[in-house]
Amino acid sequence: MQNTKIFTTTFASVYPHYIQKAEKKGRTKSEVHEIIHWLTGYDEQGLQEQLDQRNDFKTFFEQAPRMNPNAALIKGVICGYRVEEIEDELMRKIRYLDKLIDELAKGKKMEKILRE
Repeated sequence: MQNTKIFTTTFASVYPHYIQKAEKKGRTKSEVHEIIHWLTGYDEQGLQEQLDQRNDFKTFFEQAPRMNPNAALIKGVICGYRVEEIEDELMRKIRYLDKLIDELAKGKKMEKILRE
């Protein structure tokens, strides 16, 4: 899984796809934000700054205020890989976010998505 191109891709360029995927399935932008806040510790202002600065995924996760300790509970397959088996820490964090957005789009309840 050496697709490091995603590491240098701007978060802001992928963010609209997260929103679109959720909205296409009847979910909301605020739910996407809730997931991002839960996973990374960003508040609305911090998230907006990341989008405005067009930081890449590497910087986005490096500057995250606090990765949620329950992120380790995220399990399953995304993009053909088991999330819990991804060795590269940054790639695992990116796939955590992908997996959570995927669960949102599939209609899972927020309590389940946020591992409450």
